[in-house]
Amino acid sequence: MSISKQILVTGGAGFIGSHLIERLIADGHDVLCVDNFYTGTKPNIRHLIDNLQFELIRHDVTFPLYVEVDSIFNLACPASPIHYQRDPVQTTKTSVHGAINMLGLAKRLKCRIFQASTSEVYGDPKINPQTEDYWGNVNPNGPRSCYDEGKRCAETLFFDYHRQTGLDIKVARIFNTYGPRMHPNDGRVVSNFIVQALKGEPITLFGDGSQTRSFCYVSDLVEAIIRFMNTGPDCPGPLNLGNPVEITIGELADRIVKMTGSRSKIAYHPLPQDDPVQRRPDISRARAALDWEPTVTLEQGLEKTIAYFDTLLSDSGTGRPES
Repeated sequence: MSISKQILVTGGAGFIGSHLIERLIADGHDVLCVDNFYTGTKPNIRHLIDNLQFELIRHDVTFPLYVEVDSIFNLACPASPIHYQRDPVQTTKTSVHGAINMLGLAKRLKCRIFQASTSEVYGDPKINPQTEDYWGNVNPNGPRSCYDEGKRCAETLFFDYHRQTGLDIKVARIFNTYGPRMHPNDGRVVSNFIVQALKGEPITLFGDGSQTRSFCYVSDLVEAIIRFMNTGPDCPGPLNLGNPVEITIGELADRIVKMTGSRSKIAYHPLPQDDPVQRRPDISRARAALDWEPTVTLEQGLEKTIAYFDTLLSDSGTGRPES
């Protein structure tokens, strides 16, 4: 994408989408942001509204979209359990119908299309780290299935379009990502812990804290997405994109409490159904195909994310308690 292009980003007002749009604009492209604001927020893109390279359309991707663009990034779908379980039928529709509509658009335009898949396609994995050739361990009818199976079906559609029509696709399995513009109430572990620590509230820890995750800072992820989209048509994916450094949830909670100087205590709760015990990407393929790996350490990323939420809570009048 070295030449200026008109690029469509669905879910562009979301956490990752808004950072991706900033990068695309910085690279000289015109961006059409599509979002229905179910989980995306206007503050995430407010600073772009007056930019002549930016255009916004309020639209639900479960309905067809008729626009003219050079490439498509399909990021539309609620990604946190609190949000995707609020309306699980709509979540599945967003993944499946949204994929069908965006693939149909890409087919008509004969353009490259990127699919934001997820590490959740691996379910509660029986191998660690997870490699792209692992088929996963997914419950097809549990409370997380609307997201897990919706994304798995979307991958199926992308690869069937690729095989059947020759469509130029890029499928990335995105692992836990964090950074500024995460929704403060999305239930994800990094935002939850930071907001609770800053407010001096108990840190809600599900399970005994021994379950693991790997956290990728958003700028590292965006760099990987851009590099992936710039690879040739013989590299459709799927590619794991994430940080292979693993940490227990208990260790993460302790680190955030220490970094915020909080007096919060840990409050243990039962582990939700089908919650993965381990989550760590094998990024060997991404290293080879993209010459990429994360460069932002967890401490560096948490510092920036804590500063973002500290400002957000202060501006809303719900910041740190007086000591």
